[in-house]
Amino acid sequence: MAYRSLSNTPSLINGLITDRFTQMDNLFSRLTGEKPISDTPAYNLLQNGEQHELTISLPGYLQDEIDVSVLNNELIVRSNLDIEKINKIDEQEGVKWLHQGIKKNNFNLNFTLEHRIIIKQANLINGLLTLHFTCDTPEYEKPQKITIGIQDESKCISDTK
Repeated sequence: MAYRSLSNTPSLINGLITDRFTQMDNLFSRLTGEKPISDTPAYNLLQNGEQHELTISLPGYLQDEIDVSVLNNELIVRSNLDIEKINKIDEQEGVKWLHQGIKKNNFNLNFTLEHRIIIKQANLINGLLTLHFTCDTPEYEKPQKITIGIQDESKCISDTK
């Protein structure tokens, strides 16, 4: 649960900073042609022992609107929305957005995977896409403990006489 102040001042300051960042992000995106950072979904990556979990926030997306694939050790998570169709439906139904903070856009997230990462399953529950995976390390790539022997010095001296 996030703590939110009841005072108007922090809210206004946070809003100004957030709006300024979004404006700068959009400006640089227009100049460079890159997609704005603020348009990509937020995600968490956690490790619990041998298990790993990637959770991507996708509020409002349905299972058939998301494509998850792996090609050449590249995990690709993308949406396949028909934005024009969605806008036409809204127009036909007379929907007029006054503010749309949770907006469904097409996105494309890419993650480079090591050769030993195996994705076990993916679930979409309550707007969170969770991918469970393991990192299987072969025995020859794991660190090995090498014992160090101690040679008897007196024996070595007597052998040299």
